[in-house]
Amino acid sequence: MSSELMDALKALAREKNIDEYYMIDKLEQQLSTTYQRIMDLENETRVVLDKETGRLYVYELVPVGGTEEDPQFEERDITPKDVSRIAAQAAKSIIMGSIKEAEKERIFEEYSDRVGESVTGTVQQSDSRYTLIKLREGVEALLPPSEQPPNERYDHNQRIKAYIIEVRKTSNEPSIVVSRTHPGLIRRLFELEVPEIYEGIVEIKSIAREPGMRSKIAVSSRESSLDPVGACVGPKGSRVRMIVSELRGERIDVIPWSEDPAIYVAHALSPAKVAQVTTAEDTHTATVLVPDDQLSLAIGKEGQNARLAAKLTGWRIDIKSLSQAGASGLSAPRASGVDALHAEEYDGRCVAVTSSGLRCRNKAVPNSMYCRIHEKEAS
Repeated sequence: MSSELMDALKALAREKNIDEYYMIDKLEQQLSTTYQRIMDLENETRVVLDKETGRLYVYELVPVGGTEEDPQFEERDITPKDVSRIAAQAAKSIIMGSIKEAEKERIFEEYSDRVGESVTGTVQQSDSRYTLIKLREGVEALLPPSEQPPNERYDHNQRIKAYIIEVRKTSNEPSIVVSRTHPGLIRRLFELEVPEIYEGIVEIKSIAREPGMRSKIAVSSRESSLDPVGACVGPKGSRVRMIVSELRGERIDVIPWSEDPAIYVAHALSPAKVAQVTTAEDTHTATVLVPDDQLSLAIGKEGQNARLAAKLTGWRIDIKSLSQAGASGLSAPRASGVDALHAEEYDGRCVAVTSSGLRCRNKAVPNSMYCRIHEKEAS
């Protein structure tokens, strides 16, 4: 093997960002096997490549004693005269194979560290079996049908965002598996659109999702002056609208998180208005009373609103209308409307979010969560 070929190997390693010593080691291993075969040797061989001159040396490992656990060998120089010709023939396939293996390893290491992150790619192929997404040149991700929302279809060259859930080694390329249904995708999209979340000022406490249909997200703020819901929704809904667009119209309810489970459950059932919440710690059950005209809204279509609220809060939720509660002998609410339930948290302020994303600073009118400007929202 000539010094010119050695220089070419090093240059190629630099171009492909591959450790040249890794390639040389692979070449030496392959040539050892090759020379043992073509020279019909009973003993193993060792090939040494001079990294400066490119010259090859072939040694036969002749047993000279030792034990079965620790055998001893003597290296006998058997370098053939045509060693460079044979090496040159093997070098091309070895180099290309080494490049491919090194690139596979690099891709695996890069993306295995990114599990739990969102990525943007271009749809290359989509059918009933799978969808293939190109993340960058030479790197593709698999979006299985089980990780696709039921209402989504993908067009060739369409750009989409997905969430990395797994990276595994295979016999061919590393398999990067992504999801469009994972709740983590919601979290990453909000981090992209809401600087306050990315900076840690607003925290996502919980996410409940029925992919393609509806999601609920509970948020809190580390700064008392910042309304976390308004920050996530954005001026005139601009921030959450971008996320809804990426998720093909999936509805997203952003609600304020609370340490008080009763208040938290009431928020989670939004947009329904709650009259009273009673919690039982021993069964981890929340009994919710709502006005009669709010019952269907609280439960939601096919139970979706109640189901998401339960998943979001971690509480089993039993919803009853005031009429049902009266018929079954349950006590009436302590105060009219949800205001008594939230009085401590809202502190009498209007809960409407202005177009600037901040909480309205006006005082709420009696029996309402809103000021007179926004009073119609309570009806």
